[in-house]
Amino acid sequence: MSAKLTKGTWVLIADGEKALILENQTDHENPYLTVLTKEEQENPPDREQSANRRGRMGDGGPGQGNMGQRSAYEDTDWHELAKDRFAADLADMLYKKAHKGAFDSIVIVASRQVLGEMRDKMHKEVSDKVIAEVPKVLTNHGLDEIETIVRDALDAK
Repeated sequence: MSAKLTKGTWVLIADGEKALILENQTDHENPYLTVLTKEEQENPPDREQSANRRGRMGDGGPGQGNMGQRSAYEDTDWHELAKDRFAADLADMLYKKAHKGAFDSIVIVASRQVLGEMRDKMHKEVSDKVIAEVPKVLTNHGLDEIETIVRDALDAK
């Protein structure tokens, strides 16, 4: 049985920095999505968030004593961390809304990375309401396109 967009079904459109929560006002055949809320996170490029130079440490290479070799620490990817944190914040916000009974079913449309991060952080109360996940980035698409893409993706499942 394939998932259907019923009246009142929420559709979350997200990437690592923006999210739209939409609600279907009609049926699956002719979905009409309206914007309930828009979330945005300021997430400058990593180069603007990180230190100028990698840290270094002596790693005491073979037979070299304490200061034999010098290795660079891996740079922290602040941009990716912010995207992961945004996905976790979305999962938390959905839990609060689900707990208040704001929605009965939801379709989550996001990149595979964001889907995975949200899935890891999602409370059972929300995951029980997820009728479909669509691994696409649609944050820069118009509502008409989103309606068609989501309906077609659900039909294909």
